[in-house]
Amino acid sequence: MYAVILAGGGGTRLWPLSRPECPKPFLHLLGDETLIQRTVARLAPLVEPQDVYVVVERGHRGLVAEQLPAIPSANVIGEPIGRNTAAAVALAAEVIGRPADEVMLVLPADAHIADEAGFRAALAAAAEVARDGSLVTLGVSPDSPETGYGYVLSKPPAREVLGHPVFSVERFVEKPTKERAVELVATGLASWNAGIFAWTRATIRDRLARHAPDILGPLRAICESGSPADLAAAYAAIRATSIDYAVMEPASIEGAVAVVPMAVGWSDLGSWAALRDVWQARSDIQPDGTTIGLGNRRDMGSTDTLVIGGDRLIVTIGLSNMIVVDTPDALLVCSADRSQDVRKMAAELVKPGRTPAVKEEEKLERQADRSG
Repeated sequence: MYAVILAGGGGTRLWPLSRPECPKPFLHLLGDETLIQRTVARLAPLVEPQDVYVVVERGHRGLVAEQLPAIPSANVIGEPIGRNTAAAVALAAEVIGRPADEVMLVLPADAHIADEAGFRAALAAAAEVARDGSLVTLGVSPDSPETGYGYVLSKPPAREVLGHPVFSVERFVEKPTKERAVELVATGLASWNAGIFAWTRATIRDRLARHAPDILGPLRAICESGSPADLAAAYAAIRATSIDYAVMEPASIEGAVAVVPMAVGWSDLGSWAALRDVWQARSDIQPDGTTIGLGNRRDMGSTDTLVIGGDRLIVTIGLSNMIVVDTPDALLVCSADRSQDVRKMAAELVKPGRTPAVKEEEKLERQADRSG
């Protein structure tokens, strides 16, 4: 078994800290380790570093080498540009020369998992299911009718594999309205789509050839006989889409997809509010709330507020449900309820006369939105 970590995406929802030169997976958002370092660490001993591969934009290979020295340099796969997860998975399936029947785990670089032992157990169950040729997705058991995630709808009955229930997938559901999300959660058969998968190399190559030949075909031809320049040209022309759209949704209609639900304290850290919630779950929060986060900070009487900074002192007084992120060239202050709008503001900043760095960041986000 081996793991492929997808480390693309611009992460503009976490602007101004996430930037093109150092995007979300490579940030210290939850302590001493970066998100990608923790992603690799939580796989062991199920998957050791020598069996971990990272798909990353070429310009970020240096960050991978710096932060993950235990991963062989040959295991770092550089994309010319981000073209979303279908292209990244297809590239990995073509260039990683592992046996066709060996299980490949695919997971994002920037998620948070509270119960790491439980997560490894779910991965082991998914890998076992994948050995029979199934495409397997790990679903997150929902604790609320969240509208920011896609859903995986299961169909009973379940079977048990390594102590975990496993369902066939009826269909995938795009980000729903609030009313639809309430209906889905009420069925007891819906999971959040975490973008974590298990399959054999043979299975995913076959399914890509079946459902996304326009993506797999050019990459296969280049990987067999092309040059880095040819790969860059081919990548620019490839349809930018997710592996969910390209393969998982049509394969589920054919009954080829299974789901392993898990309740492991998962978060995609897709907004500053989501990061705040993880900090609160990890911290000894007093009943009346407090400020939490990183950097040189002092507070008086604030509640449910996340403060991220550096050496400069940040003083907060009487704030409630707020996000404060301080960087050398930009300061973000927003209501936690509006933290999803950070991406919209980043888009506004690309207009004439605005920050060039934000313009490039939004471009990368459009090219490779992996984190949901």
